[in-house]
Amino acid sequence: MNDSLKNYLVVTAGYWAFTITDGAIRMLVVLYFHLLGYSPFEVAMLFLFYEFFGIVTNLVGGWLGARIGLNLTMHIGMGMQVGALLMLTVPDAWLSVPYVMAAQALSGIAKDLNKMSAKASVKTLAGEGGESRLFKWVAILTGSKNALKGAGFFIGAALLEWLEFRGALYVLAGALALALLVTLVLLPSGVGRMKSKPKFRQVFSNKPAINWLSAARFFLFGSRDVWFVVGLPVFLYEVLHWDFMRVGGFLALWVIGYGFVQAAAPRLIRRSHHGQGPGGGTARLTALLLLVAPAGIALGLHQGYDPTRVLIVGLVGFGIVFAINSAVHSYLILAYSDADKVSMNVGFYYMANAGGRLAGTVLSGWAYQTQGLEGCLWWSAGFVAMALLLSLPLPPVGAGRTGPGDAKLAAS
Repeated sequence: MNDSLKNYLVVTAGYWAFTITDGAIRMLVVLYFHLLGYSPFEVAMLFLFYEFFGIVTNLVGGWLGARIGLNLTMHIGMGMQVGALLMLTVPDAWLSVPYVMAAQALSGIAKDLNKMSAKASVKTLAGEGGESRLFKWVAILTGSKNALKGAGFFIGAALLEWLEFRGALYVLAGALALALLVTLVLLPSGVGRMKSKPKFRQVFSNKPAINWLSAARFFLFGSRDVWFVVGLPVFLYEVLHWDFMRVGGFLALWVIGYGFVQAAAPRLIRRSHHGQGPGGGTARLTALLLLVAPAGIALGLHQGYDPTRVLIVGLVGFGIVFAINSAVHSYLILAYSDADKVSMNVGFYYMANAGGRLAGTVLSGWAYQTQGLEGCLWWSAGFVAMALLLSLPLPPVGAGRTGPGDAKLAAS
């Protein structure tokens, strides 16, 4: 096994360990604080800082990774997640809304530091393997993350049942601390660090392709969360009368399936015979196909068709196309980036991603309350249309950029 592949597997394993805790802690917080008598609005507010600080972290984290190395920012994120888990082990009397929001803010910072570091590292570790190899590696990393986040929902609920709230938190914190130690030993230092110390203003990309892609990413993830975060689970519970376990299990299975499709994206997309991955045209085509899903579900509900069947079929279609479109975006941000600036470009891109999630989350509650699930779906269709329009200027891969091996990274 060569060093690039070994380091990629270590990064992926560390990302997996973090992702499981990220899914588990979300389920733990939702279920436990519901049992404590928190209102649905108060439970939703617990995650407000989690999403908000993702925007800030991605903006700053890419710049930080370029200065100190991606492996170090990844380990900082893992350490902060251990701290966030331990913060919640205090007595119930301390678990006020502001306190838990602060713990979730720390968890949100940790999550985006870890995600940015892992994904940007792939650009460096893929080396001279070509764009096909880069697309495959980033698709596997991203898809497996989403599948394991869904698994984390189940693990969090199971640990809560078996070990209660604080026992579950101690197990998760201990497991992640062990993963931190293992990756600390196995990964080389200085991955992704630039030879010269970049200035903060360099975070904002001067490459049009990266700016267009980031703007499209904002609307892509807003299109998912504007109906998936609040509208869909509330509709399943209140209108279709599903119980909590059925709602949670269904959403977890959707996330797991979405992750498998994302990991399989390189095999689902026909690539050229010259070692190239997909380009801007693939992003536009998948966005166009995605537009059909929320609009079709909304029309099906409006026509009075069986809502359970409409939602299940629609969610399967939406999940497949969304996963492929997301995988193409995750590949393109690396393919468009020069190797010595990849961490800052990825940080800027995921800042837009976090902004879309925050906008979609907030809009989901308002749209469902005022317009119902159909309204949420039409908002989703509008967001997808914006993502499609913003994808129009995206160039083919290789147009006016430096190749993966053309810029050498400091590895001291």
